Amino acid sequence: MRKLVPSAMICVLLCSGAFADTEETSAPVAADAQPDGSVKFTGGSVAAGIGYVWGHGQLKYRDSSHTFSISGLSIVDVGAANISATGHVYNLKQLADFTGNYVEVSAGATIAGGGSVAYLKNEHGVVIKVEATTVGLRFNLSADGVNVKLTG
Repeated sequence: MRKLVPSAMICVLLCSGAFADTEETSAPVAADAQPDGSVKFTGGSVAAGIGYVWGHGQLKYRDSSHTFSISGLSIVDVGAANISATGHVYNLKQLADFTGNYVEVSAGATIAGGGSVAYLKNEHGVVIKVEATTVGLRFNLSADGVNVKLTG
């Protein structure tokens, strides 16, 4: 297997703008913004034309831990990958707003160790700054985004 640099979420979310501001060119949160929570998740993806991405993780919010699942479809996609990511959550005013369809709103920079950073935003305005690593061989031209649901 070969280690690739693209963020796991970017692979899933390329060319998807259902809730994103297409004119946005900088990070969707201020550099000095304090996160409302944090996430840690793992997952994977497989594809041969039409693909599927899945995963699960933990959201830490207001001194509590909540589990969530991730799922989504991608198109014009080939390959397989394992995903491991952490992130900070911004603009989360109530727990229910975490659930939703997330899309990429700003590409991030590559980080050391075979990973990268991406900003994801849902229809409630919640932003997740994701630092992810992807291991595997994967080629993706477009996707529909990823759905996140609280499970516990």
